[in-house]
Amino acid sequence: MTTTPSHAPGAFCWIELATTDTAAAKEFYTRLFDWSVNQLPMGEGASYFIFRNADRDAAAMYRKDYDAPPNWLSYIAVATVDESVEKAKALGAAVVAGPADVGDAGRFAALTDPQGATFAIWEAGRNTGIGVRDEPNSLCWNELQVREVNAAKAFYPALFGWQMKESPEYTEWHLGEHAIGGMLPSQAPPQVPPYWLPYFAVADCDAAVERAESLGGHTIVPSMDIEHVGRFAVVADPQGATFAVIRLTM
Repeated sequence: MTTTPSHAPGAFCWIELATTDTAAAKEFYTRLFDWSVNQLPMGEGASYFIFRNADRDAAAMYRKDYDAPPNWLSYIAVATVDESVEKAKALGAAVVAGPADVGDAGRFAALTDPQGATFAIWEAGRNTGIGVRDEPNSLCWNELQVREVNAAKAFYPALFGWQMKESPEYTEWHLGEHAIGGMLPSQAPPQVPPYWLPYFAVADCDAAVERAESLGGHTIVPSMDIEHVGRFAVVADPQGATFAVIRLTM
């Protein structure tokens, strides 16, 4: 079991679903991952939902009010949001939202990288981020699918200090000695922009896919094995937000 009370700068620290139907998404994810939910009022009838894995924050959700498909947003911890935003802009990123304070929880900004992949950065206050990862029903990996891998190799290490383990087919992102995510050339249709895909660890990949489909989701990439890594699949929830599930072998 892995608990994560804090996150070093450059680590993935939060994962957040923007959806069109919070009630339906709550039903889907709580039944798929055996999560519970804390609902936090935000004023004017809005709420922010915290998904919980055994009383630890595992992910979050809100009803989106902007023109984009439902999606999962990956957050990366930084020491100072404002300085990181300026650095990202100098590297070719664009600001989508913020920088802004979220009460005393922390400070955030949402950005798109030079190729259009959206991510967020988080300067922790009271909320340091997810409290569990790398065990069943929690975040375990974040993967960038992008058109120009060389451009991404220049952008992200310069912004976050990541190192790379490279092969012809795949790039692993490392923070110090730890592998935290990866990157591969996008196989999505041309109209789909580059994006970050979250992976959730599960005890049984095929069972998770079957359950997702029974709950109204659909399979995008069928279950397959990755040698020395595990068995994974990519699915979409009933509203269309995409994520991966993986049964890790290590």
